[in-house]
Amino acid sequence: MAEFRLEQREEDGARVLRLSGSLRFAEARDVWTDVRGAAFAGETTPPSLVFDLSGVERLDGGVAALLTELQSSVITGGGSAEIRGANADVREILELYGCSGVCEREAPQGKGLLTQIGEATAEVMNEAKGGLEFIGSLMVAFVSGLRRPATVSWSQTFPILERAGADGLPIVLMIGFLVGFIMAFQGAVQLEQFGASIFVADLVGLTVTRELGPLMTAIVVCGRSGAAFAAELGTMKVSEEIDALKTLGLDPLRHLVIPRILALLIALPILSLVADLMGLIGGLLVGLFTLDLTPVAYIHRTQEALELWDISSGIIKSFAFALAIAMISCQQGLATSGGAAGVGRRTTTAVVSILFALILIDAGFAVTFNALGL
Repeated sequence: MAEFRLEQREEDGARVLRLSGSLRFAEARDVWTDVRGAAFAGETTPPSLVFDLSGVERLDGGVAALLTELQSSVITGGGSAEIRGANADVREILELYGCSGVCEREAPQGKGLLTQIGEATAEVMNEAKGGLEFIGSLMVAFVSGLRRPATVSWSQTFPILERAGADGLPIVLMIGFLVGFIMAFQGAVQLEQFGASIFVADLVGLTVTRELGPLMTAIVVCGRSGAAFAAELGTMKVSEEIDALKTLGLDPLRHLVIPRILALLIALPILSLVADLMGLIGGLLVGLFTLDLTPVAYIHRTQEALELWDISSGIIKSFAFALAIAMISCQQGLATSGGAAGVGRRTTTAVVSILFALILIDAGFAVTFNALGL
């Protein structure tokens, strides 16, 4: 906490006393002595004063009462005393003690382009540092949990698995079906021109199982479970429930994070398989009712086009997607500060970061598989 400091200057015929730091009961004597001495400075005529509180971080009732008394003394003696620059919390305390003429904090000056770039860069670096620290702590917690399984809340995995998996099944079914349906519809328009309608089965089967099925499922899980994880842990952090767990000797990573990671590692691959199946069904319906294909021909062509690796590659991606969703959302949740507004900011950051990570992971897998000829 910053120490109390007092600076004074003359401005438009008024004496400006700038207070900064923490004004608590422990500093009350210094505040009264220093501020009163600077305000009057041996003068018999009450001066024109401005108390600048823009640098004050904290203020308690005792110091607020002293400032109110000092302001009242100046005004009663025929002078003027104005308080300005106080932030919302400080202004609320001053108004509670009946301090008059409290002005809101002055609007901050606009920042230059280079300043904004520097601050954004520093923020990104701090976020990266926090992410690396979280990964390191998580690895230590996981190894410790394997050595002492009783310290991990394994039982929490199943309720989380139900919320992240079973409860999200309807939306995954619908999204998977629509993806296959739309892909078949768009491909049919082009393939019909060349008399190759049967190859719609190849297009839908390969696209859904290798790319769109796992990716769209991961995006849905990101919006549902990723945001929920970040909001839950963020709320626990700002309400000091995380601190309470530490006080009880419970590691938040082993008690809250590891069960969520395990739940998504189980749920997302299963949901991806379900999405693959629904995508193939959507393509099949387009083939039957738009291209006049028979079910046997479409299914046979799908079997010829798909190999075990096509499905397996999608499942491998889904494991990586699940790990990214769980780790980023939990890290953002545990890094929350600043009350309800902080929870909202971290939840938004978590979703955006996860979506960016999903695209990067998918691109990395595409390049890797292509380089390996898979």
